[in-house]
Amino acid sequence: MSNFSHQLHSSYGHPVLRHWAANINAFSTYTFVYPVFISDNPDANEEIASLPGQRRIGTQHLLEYLAPAIAAGLKSVLLFGVLSGSEKKDSIGSLASQPGNPIPPAIELLRQAHPNLLIACDVCLCAYTSHGHCGVLDSDGRIDSAFSARRIADSAIYYAKAGAHVVAPSDMMDGRVREIKEALQDRSLLDRVAVLSYACKFASAFYGPFRDAAQSAPSFGDRSRYQLPPRSAALAIRAAERDVDEGADMLMVKPGTAYLDIVSQVHQKFPNHPLAIYHVSGEFAMLWHGARLGPLTLSVSRLRYLVLCCEQVPT
Repeated sequence: MSNFSHQLHSSYGHPVLRHWAANINAFSTYTFVYPVFISDNPDANEEIASLPGQRRIGTQHLLEYLAPAIAAGLKSVLLFGVLSGSEKKDSIGSLASQPGNPIPPAIELLRQAHPNLLIACDVCLCAYTSHGHCGVLDSDGRIDSAFSARRIADSAIYYAKAGAHVVAPSDMMDGRVREIKEALQDRSLLDRVAVLSYACKFASAFYGPFRDAAQSAPSFGDRSRYQLPPRSAALAIRAAERDVDEGADMLMVKPGTAYLDIVSQVHQKFPNHPLAIYHVSGEFAMLWHGARLGPLTLSVSRLRYLVLCCEQVPT
């Protein structure tokens, strides 16, 4: 069994990744990644009511939509697929790794138009499953972790073959980072595609606007069985350690604002891994509406919609 934690080339195969690997503790256009919701309807240009200023966008409008941010210096995007009808979803999230998924056409378009743009793809099943959970369920309605990890790897490979520079598993399943790494190795893609693990993803009400945007809310229950309990600092460190051992190139803490203590602990424990902080949809919406109603003054740059910061955090 390969020790993927010592496979390094994927960590700096792109100029933006090399910048992240330099451990520069400063904000710049290199340190922001813009989440983009890609609809399977090429003509889509739909406002997302719960995320002001954001849209579900089809490939026909994607380049125009991103043009202002790229002109302002945007270096990276994180793509999320959105299916336009529930009839396209099934119990195992088949379209997460099959034609009909809107992400590969978007990757091809972006790589042709912006060859220096870093393209990361969120890897999860929730937007493609009929039940809205992040993994495949067994006959008792519980997560089948091993099968789910294989399905997550199938999706990651689908994006990697399409030209993604980074795959970002956000499901929190045990073993999914290793499954992805082994699948990349089997297809001679290991040195071309980095893995950004949502390592410390806490169960949170802050995700509500995102689930509306991606149309990925669970149809029953919640995700507390596989996302971290809100006060579980020790589990968060164990989760990060698990993903480092399995070969993650980068780590993430999500949400950001409520877990700055976890950000600090993860950085201290794994100072040699670039650390991402996801400023999630609820945090974004809270600031936006607070500014709109008057209690807050929102003074931001032309990159005002960039809500995911990828940067090493100073101690």
